[in-house]
Parts: sequence; C-alpha cells; structure tokens
Amino acid sequence: MFKKIILSAVGIAILLIIISIIILIALKSPVDPVAYSAPEKPEMTGVLEPNDLLQKAELLAKGKVNSPEEIAVDEKGRLYFGTPAGTISRLLFNGVIETFTTTGGRPLGMKFDQKGNLIVADANKGLLSVDPQGSIMILATSADGVPFKCTDALDVAKNGTIYFTDASDKFSLKDYLFDMLEARPHGRFMRYDPATGTVTVLLRGLNFANGVALSRDEDFVLVNETYKYSIHRYWLAGPKAGTSDMFIENLPGFPDNISSNGKGKFWLALFTVRNDVLDVLHQYPRIKSLLSKLPVSLWSKSKKHGFVVALDEQGNITGTLQDPTGKYLYDVTSAQEYAGYLYLGSLHADRIGKLKVVE
Repeated sequence: MFKKIILSAVGIAILLIIISIIILIALKSPVDPVAYSAPEKPEMTGVLEPNDLLQKAELLAKGKVNSPEEIAVDEKGRLYFGTPAGTISRLLFNGVIETFTTTGGRPLGMKFDQKGNLIVADANKGLLSVDPQGSIMILATSADGVPFKCTDALDVAKNGTIYFTDASDKFSLKDYLFDMLEARPHGRFMRYDPATGTVTVLLRGLNFANGVALSRDEDFVLVNETYKYSIHRYWLAGPKAGTSDMFIENLPGFPDNISSNGKGKFWLALFTVRNDVLDVLHQYPRIKSLLSKLPVSLWSKSKKHGFVVALDEQGNITGTLQDPTGKYLYDVTSAQEYAGYLYLGSLHADRIGKLKVVE
C-alpha cells in the first residue's frame, strides 16, 4: 500500500514537471536572444591579482543609505546620490542625510556642471538639470524620435556639453538583465548641446551603454559597453575627431561607471567579476529564451566581489582595488575621486566607501 502511495506521489510529481515544462515552452519570451561568443576571460594575475585594498575604505552612512549608484561631490565636499525611491540625497559632514530633491524616477549617473547645477541621468525621467535650490529642469527624453528607456551615465565638459548614455532603448532599468540575455545592441551614446537644447547620437549599437568619462584634455570621451566587457573611445579633437575606436576590451568584469580624476587617470567600477556560466550560456539563444521566462529570483546570483580598476589614458590597467570577499564593499558601480579620496557607490549596498588615494 505504501509503495502504491509513493509511486502515485512520484507519478504526480513527474506529471507536474511535464506540465510545467509545457507551460514554460508555450509562454512568450520577453527577449529575442542571439548567440554571443564571449572572449576567454583574462587570468587574475599580475596587475589583476586579487587584493583586499577596498577593505581599507571607511564606510560612510552604513545602514542609512539605499543603493547609492553614483556619487557626485559639490564644491563644498558634500556627497550626492540617488535612491530607488526617486530622491537625490545629500550626505553632510556631520553624517546627517537630507533630501536634496525628488525626481520621481530613478537617478543614476550625476555630475556637477561649471554653473553648480547637478546634471542627472535618471533611468525613468531622462536627462535632467537640478539647480542649487533643487529645482528640476528636463533637458531631454529622446533622440531621433526614439525615447530613452534607461538613461544611465554622463560626464560634463567644461563648456557645458553633456555626454551621456541610454543604456537600452528596449529594456528599462528593472529589466536590465533581460538586455543582458538578449545580447542585442540597444544602447546609444549621445551629446547634449546646452546652447541649442539638441541631442546628437554619436554611437549606436552598444550592448548596454554605461559609464561615460572625458579625458584630461577633453580630446576624447570614453563610454562603457557593459555586456561586451569593453570600453569605447570617441574622439572629440584631432585628426580622428568624430570617429571611435576600442579603448580596452576583454575586461575581467562588468564595467559600470567610469570617471576621470582630471590628471590622466580613469577609475573604472566593475559591478562584479565575469561569470563562466553566463559566457557559455550566451552561445545558446534557445536556453536563454527559456531562462528569461523564469522569475529572476530563480536565476543564479552574481558573485559579490568589490572591484575598481585604474586606467591610464592609453587604455592600460595600472592597478586595481578589490574586495574578493564582497563582505565589505560589493556591487561597486562608481568610483569618484575628490580631494585625495575615492568615493565608492553601489547599486545594491547600504553604504558609501571612502578610500584614501595612494599615488
């Protein structure tokens, strides 16, 4: 009798599995994936050798902030950052956090211009300018008739020109992992002219167009391509002006934001290290299509590994700051140098890192 009960239970379980598979196959996929052959990832040796330098950082506002994706510093040294609730908060010297303004979207990349306005890439609202009193002006929400879906990162030139990205014109920020699975180039890199209010698309066809940083002399600007582990260089001056080339490729992780210290060094935040399973999975679009139908909570989680890379203006890696444990600083999405310190933001953490820069 017990054998019959067990067999019946097994039979029901098998039947449920078969039904689930049939339903899974029948469901429409949210992605239209293509195959992508990722380059063999670099060995973590030499300049990439793991270290614990990020563990030396001071942790600001630990437990008091939520996902400070990028940090901007004003002329008084106060820290600004966006939150998933749509606010831009300001961390004061006494540790008090106050609301500077509310966009109603999801503020991501932000930089101050020469006039003291905070220029913001809001994933949901577009390219914004916030004056010192917190009043918001919408600068742009589309380019060439195509609305921004995930306004992501930016840098501001001395003359006020804004270089920024729409990470994907198909998927919003909440679905950024779908963009990764699809492996189609939906990202754009653009220029906003403050004199005319016009937006010009400089580069198209990027696989999640992310961080932006101008060079020391503003003769070129960098734009990260997160899902291709690479950084493009767009020339602004000289004989190559108006053209682009590869600045660095086959990075050891997913490049997020990048910043210049104004002295010939770029700080590149890697969200996490490369994932061997994902690199193999990219070769099988049908499997990616099936995976996209499952709840994201069932997907394998990315490894928590704090990672910041220092680059010179020739595209050479000159050093790294890491936390391989991911317990101190993790999911690092930005690194901004100011007055001898590096301020570190994160898409998911509850803290801001502050690390003394050692030349």
